[in-house]
Amino acid sequence: MKYGKRLRNEVERSFPEWGGNFISYKQLKKQLNLIDPLSRPRKRSRISIGDIFDAGNGRDDVNSMRVNVGFTTLLGDELQKVNTFYIDKEEDYIIRLKELQDMEANLSCHREMLNLQKDILEFHAEMVQLLRYIVLNSTGFVKIVKKHKKRSGSLIHISLMPRVLEQPIFSTGLLYKLMKECEAMLYRLFLDDEP
Repeated sequence: MKYGKRLRNEVERSFPEWGGNFISYKQLKKQLNLIDPLSRPRKRSRISIGDIFDAGNGRDDVNSMRVNVGFTTLLGDELQKVNTFYIDKEEDYIIRLKELQDMEANLSCHREMLNLQKDILEFHAEMVQLLRYIVLNSTGFVKIVKKHKKRSGSLIHISLMPRVLEQPIFSTGLLYKLMKECEAMLYRLFLDDEP
């Protein structure tokens, strides 16, 4: 199955409420398909008579450059959308973890502890979902940039890939730290629950 279809199926099945915050892989692919694969640099450097006559008009070069700019603009917009959602979720999770830690510190009965354990498990599951979100989106970004390189043959790939890989969505250290703190809370709570 193609990645675009796999992404769409996964979003519909597992992330219906987050659907609008995923990479618009289909839109990027449509923009990519506007790039004429024939306009790629040739492997051989032979020049034909037609090349000499076509060299003066420059319309193909301008159009190709316009399509590349359109692709990189759309890619930047998609990176911004995904990063904004991810950063917002991280901020929400920091606040939520602090609330759960405050609840842990102020436990007064066994029933509260059971409710807290349930809340922490649900919270942890949501963070795992965010990790899946990261994997699906980051895979989409890497795939679309590679497809761009293959289709256009341009060196724009060299400037795009570092830009893509430097995005917050590719640095999951804070999310893993939050998950570890959540797991430590569960460990403490379950140890306290044993006779």
